Amino acid sequence: MNLTVAIIARDEARHIEAAIASVAGLADEVLVLVDERSRDATAALATARGARVEHAAWRGFPGQRNLALARCQTPWVLFLDADERVTPALADEIRRLLAAPGDVVGGWIPRENLFFGRVVRGGGWYPDAQLRLLHRASAHYEEAIAVHEVATLQGPSRRLSGHLRHINIEQPGELWRKQRAYAAAEARSMARAGRRARWRNLIGAPVREFWRRYLVLQGWRDGVIGLLLCATLAWYAAVSFVDLARLTRTAAGSADEP
Repeated sequence: MNLTVAIIARDEARHIEAAIASVAGLADEVLVLVDERSRDATAALATARGARVEHAAWRGFPGQRNLALARCQTPWVLFLDADERVTPALADEIRRLLAAPGDVVGGWIPRENLFFGRVVRGGGWYPDAQLRLLHRASAHYEEAIAVHEVATLQGPSRRLSGHLRHINIEQPGELWRKQRAYAAAEARSMARAGRRARWRNLIGAPVREFWRRYLVLQGWRDGVIGLLLCATLAWYAAVSFVDLARLTRTAAGSADEP
């Protein structure tokens, strides 16, 4: 065996079958590492599709990825989210790379993000390259990074041209819930790093983020959807520092207790 596709999942019954189907003929094995908190039919559906399903307590995104790397048995691992699909062009390119990798130990893959069924290209959403193809013995995730984790490689990487398709957001409520969860995780990461929230962060961070996304990265090109996404990410920047301030106050209060 040469390639395992690893999927970290919690309550992904809506997406898991299509994700597994998209790597048929590419992966020697599919490992679905299911969060123990999952309550839907994710595990059963993945098993029915031929995946090897394992359950694990939640350790954060980088921790789960390190655990998946440890449980895979092939030299190469492709990390795929349940709401992502491997395109045929990407599958062909991965086969060619693994047939003759040379000294390459990682592959950066461009990703098309779909919001409400539409591909969004402005605002920094494209090419949105992800380091997902990893030589297992040469990759590790730093577990202090709570979100948007990137593997550390012991060797060179290559940029691929085939795409992942990311079914990012289908319903408005998903957008707010996802960014709210990311903001809380980001605040915890900043707190562990010793950062403190200041008024200039609470005001300046969202303003800078909206300016960067909407104007510099041309989020305006995607019309109303682009405006909504840029505003949401500005809100995310603000909420991250609000949560950080709350965590800092809580920690200070605990330290003052006898």
